[in-house]
Amino acid sequence: MAQLSEKIAIVTGGGSGIGRAISESFASAGASIAIFDLDENAANETMAAIEANGGKAVFFGCDVSSADSVATALRSCQAAFGQPDILVNNAGIANIGTAVTTCEEDFDQVMKVNVKGVYLCLHYILPAMVENGGGVVLNLSSIAAITGLKDRFAYSASKGAVHTLTLAVAADHLDDNIRCNAICPARVHTPFVDGYLEKNYPDKRDEMFEKLSAVQPIGRMAKPDEIGKLALYLCSDDASYITGQTYNIDGGYLNLRG
Repeated sequence: MAQLSEKIAIVTGGGSGIGRAISESFASAGASIAIFDLDENAANETMAAIEANGGKAVFFGCDVSSADSVATALRSCQAAFGQPDILVNNAGIANIGTAVTTCEEDFDQVMKVNVKGVYLCLHYILPAMVENGGGVVLNLSSIAAITGLKDRFAYSASKGAVHTLTLAVAADHLDDNIRCNAICPARVHTPFVDGYLEKNYPDKRDEMFEKLSAVQPIGRMAKPDEIGKLALYLCSDDASYITGQTYNIDGGYLNLRG
């Protein structure tokens, strides 16, 4: 099993959904987890779960789209743990719409969080990794970055940027002993999905859940911990020869649809 003993991992959006699964997976492998999140309640629940299993995690309030917020959270992390070994850029927001129906404000907000947020974390945290002798960056992208999805115009654009900046970071920091990869999930059953169904299909929630699940040829959505396990491998020394790669975890969505 991949191990992260004595590693310090920053997980943005680490309080819920995929971020929580990654935080718990890394903690179970021995890492100390710095949860960079805006949702303190969710982060506290994740910390409690980690600590109940003997792990270590600390919440640092952080808006990834704010340079001052990222810099402050990093300084607090360094004071609490030391220099980070791992950065997981997981924080992000979704958006539904086409180029015609997406308003400028929503487009800007998606880019601000999903692209600028990743940039700011890289901008401030990569130098700390270089100073520390190296590290690992893992970006959460999406199959939306590499295939056409209806009504996901702004989201697809943002994840396309994450996809290509992953390659740029991997190339720029080879000599710094820093690896950078990305994960591209299909639909994952997170609280966001449940909230979306409750808001938009309150009378047909179960029916729509099954419909969304059936889109994946494997017949279901991914579980957050399945993403967490792949993230753990890619951020461990077991994956020391892997950089500049994107990994689809999609239940056969891209290649097996008839």
